[in-house]
Amino acid sequence: MLFVCTVILLFVSCSKTPDTETIRLYVSASEAYASGKFPETREILYKVKRFAPALVLRAKAEYFSGDFDDAEKTCRTAIKRRPSSFEAKLFLARILREKDDLKSAVQLIESLLADNPQDIRALRLAAELANESGRNDEAAAFLDRAAEFSAESAMVLLDRARLRWTAGRGQEALEDLSRARAMLPWDTPLLRTIVNLEKIISELM
Repeated sequence: MLFVCTVILLFVSCSKTPDTETIRLYVSASEAYASGKFPETREILYKVKRFAPALVLRAKAEYFSGDFDDAEKTCRTAIKRRPSSFEAKLFLARILREKDDLKSAVQLIESLLADNPQDIRALRLAAELANESGRNDEAAAFLDRAAEFSAESAMVLLDRARLRWTAGRGQEALEDLSRARAMLPWDTPLLRTIVNLEKIISELM
């Protein structure tokens, strides 16, 4: 159900609603991609040329297949179709890094962080690029920022755990709490809250 809602949001966010066949292909390719079937994902989406989310998905499948040239071409096409696509630009930066074009990758990731300074994925990639360029202090600064924002993500999981526990979904609540605990970069009062709630739920279950 969550996947279907996500697909619907993607369609609504696009300037032009894709036709039924494009929707069918995108859903089918998404299922293949989620199962790690990257060649199948590429094959399903090969004829889709205009729907940006499908192009991004194909580029990701090409990237994880190790075909960086095709992945770059598909990413650039997706960005041309939808210039605001963060996902396409992030993967383009990763592709450029794999192709040893560090200068272009750094420029792109800096642009992404200017608009999305709290995105942990972009911060991690920025840290990796800085480290590879010998800028260790800068890499550490990026990782410090990522760690700070990961604590915010842990709070989201804590809130969802409480909702799930209230709804009688104790096991799912415990899974959220476990993930939240693992995301905390240091000992904080939030950690004690998570541990206490885990103890309460475990005892009552």
